[in-house]
Amino acid sequence: MPAVRGDGMRGLAVFISDIRNCKSKEAEIKRINKELANIRSKFKGDKTLDGYQKKKYVCKLLFIFLLGHDIDFGHMEAVNLLSSNKYSEKQIGYLFISVLVNTNSDLIKLIIQSIKNDLSSRNPIHVNLALQCIANIGSKEMAEAFGNEIPKLLVSGDTMDVVKQSAALCLLRLFRTCQEVIPGGEWTSRIIHLLNDQHMGVVTAATSLIDALVKKNPEEYKGCVSLAVSRLSRIVTASYTDLQDYTYYFVPAPWLSVKLLRLLQNYTPPEDPGVRGRLNECLETILNKAQEPPKSKKVQHSNAKNAVLFEAISLIIHNDSEPNLLVRACNQLGQFLSNRETNLRYLALESMCLLATSEFSHEAVKKHQEVVILSMKMEKDVSVRQQAVDLLYAMCDKSNAEEIVQEMLNYLETADYSIREEMVLKVAILAEKYATDYTWYVDVILNLIRIAGDYVSEEVWYRVIQIVINRDDVQGYAAKTVFEALQAPACHENMVKVGGYVLGEFGNLIAGDQRSSPLVQFQLLHSKYHLCSPMTRALLLSTYIKFINLFPEIKQQVQEVFRQHSNLRSADAELQQRASEYLQLSIIASTDVLATVLEEMPAFPERESSILAVLKRKKPGRVPEGGVDAKEGKGPPAPISAANHTSAAAAQDGRGSPQVHSVTSGSASGTGSASADLLGLSTPPSSHPAAGGSVPGHMGVLVDVLGDIYNSSSTNATGTASPTPAANQQQSASNNYDAQGSYNPKKFVCKNNGVLFENDLIQIGVKSEFRQNLGRLGLFYGNKTSFALQNFAPRVSSPGEMTNKLNIQLKPVEPLLEAGAQVQQLLNAECVEDYIDSPSMIITFIYNNVPQKLTVKLPLTINKFFEPTEMNGEAFFSRWKNLGGNQQRSQRIFKATQPMDNASTRAKLLGFGIQLLDGIDPNPENFVCAGIIHTRTQQIGCLLRLEPNKQAQMYRLTVRSSKESVSQEVCVLLAEQF
Repeated sequence: MPAVRGDGMRGLAVFISDIRNCKSKEAEIKRINKELANIRSKFKGDKTLDGYQKKKYVCKLLFIFLLGHDIDFGHMEAVNLLSSNKYSEKQIGYLFISVLVNTNSDLIKLIIQSIKNDLSSRNPIHVNLALQCIANIGSKEMAEAFGNEIPKLLVSGDTMDVVKQSAALCLLRLFRTCQEVIPGGEWTSRIIHLLNDQHMGVVTAATSLIDALVKKNPEEYKGCVSLAVSRLSRIVTASYTDLQDYTYYFVPAPWLSVKLLRLLQNYTPPEDPGVRGRLNECLETILNKAQEPPKSKKVQHSNAKNAVLFEAISLIIHNDSEPNLLVRACNQLGQFLSNRETNLRYLALESMCLLATSEFSHEAVKKHQEVVILSMKMEKDVSVRQQAVDLLYAMCDKSNAEEIVQEMLNYLETADYSIREEMVLKVAILAEKYATDYTWYVDVILNLIRIAGDYVSEEVWYRVIQIVINRDDVQGYAAKTVFEALQAPACHENMVKVGGYVLGEFGNLIAGDQRSSPLVQFQLLHSKYHLCSPMTRALLLSTYIKFINLFPEIKQQVQEVFRQHSNLRSADAELQQRASEYLQLSIIASTDVLATVLEEMPAFPERESSILAVLKRKKPGRVPEGGVDAKEGKGPPAPISAANHTSAAAAQDGRGSPQVHSVTSGSASGTGSASADLLGLSTPPSSHPAAGGSVPGHMGVLVDVLGDIYNSSSTNATGTASPTPAANQQQSASNNYDAQGSYNPKKFVCKNNGVLFENDLIQIGVKSEFRQNLGRLGLFYGNKTSFALQNFAPRVSSPGEMTNKLNIQLKPVEPLLEAGAQVQQLLNAECVEDYIDSPSMIITFIYNNVPQKLTVKLPLTINKFFEPTEMNGEAFFSRWKNLGGNQQRSQRIFKATQPMDNASTRAKLLGFGIQLLDGIDPNPENFVCAGIIHTRTQQIGCLLRLEPNKQAQMYRLTVRSSKESVSQEVCVLLAEQF
């Protein structure tokens, strides 16, 4: 708002002064109510107000609104101000409308008409005010109303430069709301040629617009590359006196330079040799200018200069085609590593991480290894130390792997807790990737466990077990080394797990030495038993039964331990049952049977390590692509869960032998309750036909009455799939859902009922209900064809460990689905432990003598077992603070893929199953929620906070819970909904 001189707005100044002088909130409200009554009486009075008075009262209303009070009148007076010819009155009218008028208001048609009048005005100030108002509101209605006028203003030869600037930025704002607002065809080249405009302000605004357009349709706007290079060349080669109006502290047009460099990063290097050569000259000139002495000692000069430099280096890295430029960029960044400015050091390390992945500059980056190691150890800022760790990880290869791994191990002992887990993963990956001698790899992993055992995830110690089992040459060394490590007075539980597993398999390789005799091994392991968790104790009991097979001479001592823990001495039912069954096995089974049952674990399948995937999941976007290299065709196998240890052993013994290496919480004999009816939930609801009963009816009887908020392109207005060619019906095995049916499993994360899948042959609907850790799904299969579906057989497929974590009972269904009929199938589910992903339903049948197979994700994600929890603000923030550890929280920052509508967001959060807590977050735009996930074994409290940034079209989602895996899974599931 412009400053008002003289007595022009004296009434407003007095009112503001009165408000500031109020001693209490009550006094302020009283003064505001008095003023509102006065304004209301003026607006309703018989006396006609002039423009000045309207402006003054509208300003007061605007000020009252900004103080946080609701305004329910004065809108028409503000609209009337738009028709004024005075700048100050029109400006206040537009300001009021931009802030207070809702797009659903009845006045919107009047407002749009007033804006149209100003857009056609010959006064550029009035046109600019109208454009600013359109951009500030930025709604879809504005895009539809002015989608034709604004592009014409932008490219017209009669339009003044200052209006073109505003038109470009206004069009950018509307494009972000409604991408259809930008016309194609001939308009494309006219918009691109704005880069050649004489006015630098127009070029700057147009570059922002073109950059957004390129991201949507790069091919259509490919012509901008040569023009952008040409404009960049003119700026870079210009003296700061040539562009005096656009020079910032001796740096010519730094903002435009940065925008042009970013625009060029949307494309591969130019194919035209002339354009490519000119671009390389620009980049070389920027690097040369970085070496020149500064023209000013002020920080603004260095900031502008470095902004252009770093963006140029980003383009060099993106192109990755000019070895000379890549090496020069690396050398320039190397100079910044010793700069006194912390931000420069951080940015240099970050850019060098990208340079390290290029074959042209990798060796140049390695020359700075010593400086980077010093940064990791000596930097005061933890974010810079983190970046140094990332760079060491990126620059590592066979020549320096041992040195870098050792330095990281040394630093790990004093490293910040916030980066320890990531460092552990990176050390484990590097040790495996570049191990030429696997005894070194074993030493590194055991050192990791010794130094930072709390941060060694299961994937890491699973992995070392697999590698030891798959490599005969390292088994004896591993047994000897882990035996020595277990002799330390304070031994981490992960070391006990590795020791128990390795000695149980290969303890015989070191039993010849009296210092590591069978009895000594057993006593050493058992001395750690009482300090361990139930899962580790279960693993040790499995090791003991292995010892009976390896070392018959200590059979009595082991059996005595089994006897002690097969009674009430062990409070854990799993340990009791395991000890009891192992005891009976050791007594009843003959030596031959025992040797067969407890045979050494077979080699695991040779697959790529998954530790890299764990690192990417924890630090998305900061880990270079590519996995751990397989060496000479003998790449280490993929990690397996503890349950897989048993399945491999059981597979060898066709009689279903005891699961000697299972460390899961299920019983050792494998008895489960999956077949039990979950609290009578299998009883069908009265409103549906009994399972297996067919209901004749027309095709497509299951309409998704809740609607599809994802606007799937394959569905029409009624929710049924659009027709596809009949030839597609003959496809078998793998069905392409995008082309052949309507299928979007993500939408069922936030809803329980609807059409799960549909194509020309079949429609699958679902209706579900959940109570604590129990759930029931009614699946409805509708035959849309005029032929019966034969051999109709649905079955559930659960990935990996989910079988033990989610009990599923599926009622049978008739194998024949008549033409036009519908049958119902009931599915009961019980959540035993938290899990990731969701099970799939595989449906096979024969249609018209052609086999068909469908795979559909079931709506059984972990959030279905949420119980909403009410909380007040004090309880929420207290709990939020208590869950602040790195192991308890997960955060994602992501781009909005749908319009950021508060009502839609609330609906999704409520549909997610969690309680929406209103009035708790200080920012009313944010959403905070609370809930409890129920499993059979525990209840997991969960809090989340969703922060929308509508201006940037971004969200930040933070999830905190008492279990890290839950935080990560809830964060992943919910982030995909926006």
